[in-house]
Amino acid sequence: MTLMQVLTAFMPILAVFLFLAVLRIPATRSMPMALGLTTLMAWLFWQVPGIHIAASVVEGWVIALGITIIVFGAIVLLRTLEASGAIDVIRHGFTQISPDRRIQVIIIAWLFGSFLEGASGFGTPAAIAAPLLVALGFPPLAAVSVALIADSSAVSFGAVGTPALVGLGKGLEQPTMAFIQDVAVKAISIDICIASFLPLIMVTMLTRFFGENKSWKEGLAIWPLALLGGLVFTVPAYLVALFLGPEFPSIFGAAIGLMIMIGCVKRGFLVPENVWGFDANDHKTAQDEQVPTFNMSMLKAWAPYVLVAAFLVITRLDFLPFKSMLLGVSFTISDIFSTGINAGITPLYLPGTLFALVALITIKLQNIKADKAVKLWQDAGRSLLPTVIALGTSVPMVRIFINSGINDANLTAMPLELANLASQTFASGWPLVAPIVGALGSFIAGSATFSNMMFATLQQSAALQTGYDSSVILALQMIGANAGNMICVVNVVAAASVVSLVGKEGQIIRFTLVPMLYYALASGAFALVFML
Repeated sequence: MTLMQVLTAFMPILAVFLFLAVLRIPATRSMPMALGLTTLMAWLFWQVPGIHIAASVVEGWVIALGITIIVFGAIVLLRTLEASGAIDVIRHGFTQISPDRRIQVIIIAWLFGSFLEGASGFGTPAAIAAPLLVALGFPPLAAVSVALIADSSAVSFGAVGTPALVGLGKGLEQPTMAFIQDVAVKAISIDICIASFLPLIMVTMLTRFFGENKSWKEGLAIWPLALLGGLVFTVPAYLVALFLGPEFPSIFGAAIGLMIMIGCVKRGFLVPENVWGFDANDHKTAQDEQVPTFNMSMLKAWAPYVLVAAFLVITRLDFLPFKSMLLGVSFTISDIFSTGINAGITPLYLPGTLFALVALITIKLQNIKADKAVKLWQDAGRSLLPTVIALGTSVPMVRIFINSGINDANLTAMPLELANLASQTFASGWPLVAPIVGALGSFIAGSATFSNMMFATLQQSAALQTGYDSSVILALQMIGANAGNMICVVNVVAAASVVSLVGKEGQIIRFTLVPMLYYALASGAFALVFML
């Protein structure tokens, strides 16, 4: 590659960090600029035909539509619960478990979010957990940041094992189920030692950057309970992966972890004496909270979230008929501009459609007046304009990057050229680089599954060339793909939109970048020392 071709391949990554994280330009302005730069350089230096670029843009718009539906559904559901008063009941319920904001983060973002990831994927955890935290009184920036960090380890087995079964299954040449399971078990083995510390990182970030005293110490004070919160997910997930396979570790691990964690907290096990809140007015105990004056039980208030979880699970299981029924309704654009690029959407299968359905059920269940409900939906629709602009430009940029394998410069696609360059440059330390390559894939593509599909063969080849165990290197690829979700521009834009933080995407990435690097690099170092 020439210098300009190397710069072209890096441009989508450089543009995102420069415009969003460094210059702090809102995504509604920075993403159109990044799209323009990427398009121009792909055409001039990568020599991608203009018609192929145009087809990639159309494909990106279709994908962006699906993400917008998820964002819309999450916003509608949250506003419906706020209108009915259910959020106030839920808030009071959490203060009865614990009024400590650090503990609420572990339970909601880490464990409940992991359950949603295991059931659905598609950015569902941040779309549900972040607004729930905001409704409980968390600053929106804190809520989105911890929700994105939490949506990490569970991604290996998200959407009922899709990153492993589909990502590795299609990324490798006819792998056996036993081999995929071996890779998955090695990934969660590393997670026990590395990802189990993520809840502690989350709570220390919370106290340092969002607390009144700006203190690391207040977060570290809860380290025994935070570490327990990590282990009650990773250890059960490991056992499920070992004995049942990669479909259910995140679902069962999170469900078991929630039961253990809530039980421990209610009994005061490892719970610090001092209750932590964002400021002095936030230090309320369950006794200080006023019982809601409206007539709604805790079960009725939580019913919408229970329905969301149930619908996600039953519509993702292959042995039930619902998945095939929902996938049967699809809209596809085939062979866009005769380029061979296809784009499609399955609207009924998207989590956002299920969120909207639950919102409709909630209107009846929690007795919201029709005129108020109509206004909720209208307001949610109007709030989507900045999201549409950001997603409508960032996703096409990603598709140009990924589809750049069709060109007149005799090059492979940009991400593959970057990965090949990395494998040639850092061959001796590949276990440290392998997770970064995986993170690159999900950062750009917005999908751990796609990252695994795109880089699995390269990772396996690099392992063979360097003499490392290929199953361990592929496990690091999976973990890196998980880590990339924390800073993925598509996830960040979507999560920011749900809690009205459009324009703050750069700040979110600055908060999630360090935990992402910890997760990726620490996993690589652990594997290098103890597994290779």
